[in-house]
Amino acid sequence: MLFLAKMEDEVKNWLEKIKEARQGEIDLSRDEDLSIALMNLISLEEHFYFTAMKTSNQKYLEMLNSIRNLRKSLLGKIVTNPEGEGWCISKHLLAASMRLIEVGTKELSKGSAKEANMYFASAFNLYSLFFAINMKMVEVKNLENNFDTSKNQHGLLNKFSAIIKKIVDCCKE
Repeated sequence: MLFLAKMEDEVKNWLEKIKEARQGEIDLSRDEDLSIALMNLISLEEHFYFTAMKTSNQKYLEMLNSIRNLRKSLLGKIVTNPEGEGWCISKHLLAASMRLIEVGTKELSKGSAKEANMYFASAFNLYSLFFAINMKMVEVKNLENNFDTSKNQHGLLNKFSAIIKKIVDCCKE
């Protein structure tokens, strides 16, 4: 509980500093678009891998490697100066978010809106954590030391999601 209160104060202070520096709203539309592209590149890597294994065609592994190099280059535009496992954590947060969106979409197409919304909410929470880490709202080491998933997971992730909803606007040009 103390961790969440401390985190909430840190987030408020962080938002104030950003508002002062930017004198208004924050435009993360470029990084939001880039993060969605990264999700799709990660998905392409997976598809090329599985296709290579199913067909025994090495060309798919060559394509996988090309996509991986592009993904690494682009991920470096958002994940700058990662600490510890920050790079891999960021990549896996995007990958998990993308997969949950896909599962939610499948549930929605089956008419299971309640189930779909659960997957969509989880995807957005992970996506928000990606931005929270990469916007330095929280340090990875603080998550490792203080993130008790049995108690704080949903509260902490929901707080990050609420903040991201306020500051990310993909419609800005």
